[in-house]
Amino acid sequence: MDLDAMVLTAHVLVTSGKGILAADESTPTIAKRFAGIGVESTEASRRAYRELLFTTPGLGDHLSGVILFDETIRQSADDGTPIAELLLRQGVVPGIKVDGGTKPLAGFPAEVVTAGLDGLRGRLADYATLGARFAKWRAVIRIGSGVPTGACIEANAHVLARYAALAQEAGLVPIVEPEVLMDGDHTLARCAEVTEVTLREVFAQLARQHVVLEATLLKPNMVLPGEGCPDQATDDEIAVATIDTMRRTVPAAVPGLVFLSGGQTDQQATSRLDAMNRRGPQPWELSFSFGRALQGPVLRAWGGDPGHRTTAQDALRHRAALNGAARRGTYEASMEGA
Repeated sequence: MDLDAMVLTAHVLVTSGKGILAADESTPTIAKRFAGIGVESTEASRRAYRELLFTTPGLGDHLSGVILFDETIRQSADDGTPIAELLLRQGVVPGIKVDGGTKPLAGFPAEVVTAGLDGLRGRLADYATLGARFAKWRAVIRIGSGVPTGACIEANAHVLARYAALAQEAGLVPIVEPEVLMDGDHTLARCAEVTEVTLREVFAQLARQHVVLEATLLKPNMVLPGEGCPDQATDDEIAVATIDTMRRTVPAAVPGLVFLSGGQTDQQATSRLDAMNRRGPQPWELSFSFGRALQGPVLRAWGGDPGHRTTAQDALRHRAALNGAARRGTYEASMEGA
C-alpha cells in the first residue's frame, strides 16, 4: 500500500472546480437508459457511447475522475487505446465500481445489503493492473415505516468498511457511498436524522477496520425531503441541513465529499451543490460524483446517432462546466442556456 500516492489521488479527485463523472452503470441499468432514447444496449453500443464521453475535448477541465464499470475498464477505444489510458491522457483519473449490487437483508425483508465482498481482494488487484486508481462501493438505506433498522445500518456500514480496507490494501482510494434514498414522503428533518445515524456508524466501522481517512472519499446523499413529501425545501434549506449533518459526523481528515445526485434533476443537483459551496470553506472539499445529472443531456443529444457526437460532447462539456462553477459557488441559473 503506497499511502502517499493514495492521499495524493484523493486530493486530485477533489481538486477545486472539478468533480467525478459516474459512468459505472451496470448492464441492466444502462439498458434502461438506452431504452429511453430508443437505442439497443449491446457491447458495441455501450462502448461507442462511453468512448464518446471519454474523448470529449476538454474533459479534464471540469472532471477529475471517472468511475467505470467492469466491462468498460476492459475495453479499448477505436484506435486500440485502453479506456483507462484514454482517460489519463485527458488528465482524468480512472476508477472502478466494485460492489455487486444490493440483495435482500436476511431477516429484514424490507431492507437490503450490498453484496460483493467474496473475491474482492483479487478483483481489486486486477483492477489496479488495468489502470484503476480509485474504487467505489454503494450501500442503500431506505426511509419508511419502521426502517431503517439499526441492524441494516450496521450491516451496510460494516461491509463498506471491509471494502474500504481491501481497496487501500490494493493501493486504491476507496469512495464510500452510503446513500439514503429520497424515495418516500419523509421530511427534510427525518432525512437529516437518518443520514446522521448512518454516517456515525460508517465512520465508526471505518475506524475499526483501520481505514486511513486521509486516503478516503465520502460519496453521501444531500439531505433532502422525500420526493413525495408535501413540504419541499429550498436550495438554501437543503444546503444548511446537509452541511450541518456532515459537520456533526464526517471527520476533517477526509479530503472531500463527492455528493451523489440521487434522483434530482440536472439543474437541482447543480444548484444545491452551489448553495453549499456559497456557505464558505468547510473542513473538506464539497464536490460531486454525478451520473444521471451529467449524462442525461448527453444521452438526449446523442440518441445513438454517430452524427450527433459533437453535439453530445458539447452537452457533457457544458454540464460539467456548470458543476465546476457550483464547486466554486459561482453557478447562476442563467448559465444553463449559455
